[in-house]
Amino acid sequence: MGTVAAYIDGFNLYYGMKSKYGRKYLWLDLVKLVRQLRPEDELVLVRYFTTIVRGEPTAAANQVHYLDALQAHSGDLLDTHIGWFKRGSLSPCRICGEHWQCECPRRPRTFEEKETDVALAVSMVEDTAARLADRTLLISADSDFAPAVAAIKRMRPGQPVILGMPAGNMQPHKRFVDVGHFNINETHLRHSQLPEEVFDPLRKTSWRRPEKWI
Repeated sequence: MGTVAAYIDGFNLYYGMKSKYGRKYLWLDLVKLVRQLRPEDELVLVRYFTTIVRGEPTAAANQVHYLDALQAHSGDLLDTHIGWFKRGSLSPCRICGEHWQCECPRRPRTFEEKETDVALAVSMVEDTAARLADRTLLISADSDFAPAVAAIKRMRPGQPVILGMPAGNMQPHKRFVDVGHFNINETHLRHSQLPEEVFDPLRKTSWRRPEKWI
């Protein structure tokens, strides 16, 4: 038995769950999930990295509702980092030929998630340097985190780094060298749901699972 700190790539986890199970398990208790995944370890902290969606008001409202409920339920065991979306566009525009942004009618827009991946990678390395926990659990299949994992292994060769692979991701990318992994399955998600109603006695506020998430 040892200690574990978990780092969750929110969008990677979300898209994995949604692609395989729809909205069924989105009311997810992240602290409980990590304890399901690492039952022999003492959980020190869960760091959760996400961004509020753009262009979908109802989805954004549900996401904020969930984050408030999650923080109220998890307390100091959860640290949430909110990134932001940079507005972009598909290019080139078929109307004016502009390669970046333009104001032509029906111009498709894209939004690029910013800051969350870098913040996650930096936090993993900083926490390792500070000896926050004996083990590092990364919940993501994104190979962009491979350099951060390699840095942890250089700093503390004896510290295990484990990948929790979200739904739809069976094997880690080849860039992850000598890293243990396991798959987050439906049983883990089913047994890691928040209560149907989360009540915060200090704020006298409660949150319930959004109707679309049932």
